Amino acid sequence: MPTESYDQLAIFSVVARERSFTRAAAKLGMSQPALSRSMRQLEERLGVRLLARTTRSVSPTEAGEHLLKVVAPRFEEINTELALLSEFRDKPAGKLRITAGEHAAVTVLQPVLERLLPDNPDLHIEVIVDYGLTDIVAENFDAGVRLGEQVAKDMIAVRVGPDMRMAVVGSPDYFTRHPRPKTPHDLTGHNCITIRLPTYGGIYAWEFEKKGQELKVRVEGQLVFNNIAMRLDAALKGLGLAYMPEDLVETHAAEGRLIRVLSDWCEPFPGYHLYYPSRRQTSPAFTLFRDALRYSG
Repeated sequence: MPTESYDQLAIFSVVARERSFTRAAAKLGMSQPALSRSMRQLEERLGVRLLARTTRSVSPTEAGEHLLKVVAPRFEEINTELALLSEFRDKPAGKLRITAGEHAAVTVLQPVLERLLPDNPDLHIEVIVDYGLTDIVAENFDAGVRLGEQVAKDMIAVRVGPDMRMAVVGSPDYFTRHPRPKTPHDLTGHNCITIRLPTYGGIYAWEFEKKGQELKVRVEGQLVFNNIAMRLDAALKGLGLAYMPEDLVETHAAEGRLIRVLSDWCEPFPGYHLYYPSRRQTSPAFTLFRDALRYSG
């Protein structure tokens, strides 16, 4: 088979996984017309239609799905073996793609990257902040960072952070206008800054636990956000109560900018874990990254 055909098969595997010429072209660093032309040439050479195209999307045909199952694992093996060649270098090299939620990316990944990257100039790490439970195999990520309870059973999980607690907080100004809640059920009478997360299919119900009793409260309020920074800012400005990771509000509470309530209902739970497929053959670059993240507390 000509070398060009191998290139086209590699391109096809990216298009079929991304289901988008736009995203595939961006990932491959090539123009959409060149990518589309390459796919037409591959289909003509094989004599079968591989991709079903519409004005808005692209998806593999039945023949395309079969080809993807055959070639994608082969290209993954080749890429892994190429990455392993970095063993012969003085320092690990390569590119890693990691998915994580916003809080994990800022509090777990970023401090490690600040220590790791200056001494490893040939190591390149792409971090994608995603609030959903991403399929890291289908989306071609090397690993993900999620709470321990969210990691699928068929994945290898490495603890990368301590246990966590959540905190319900409001500003002093807010509490001059509203009574402090004594139980989680009291939150239904408050203006709560709600969270929309794709993982939960809508507005997130705040979770509480006390002495083995678990509660989920579907709160309501004037504001809905899907990021941490805006929730924290709104709470500081007295616009409502926020449900936040404890480490992000401790300083504000200590300095009187926020008041914490219901702390007896916010028990610790398993913190963040790095997870990756059990069949993954780890490269020196990934091993270095994983070991740098490993939590030993």
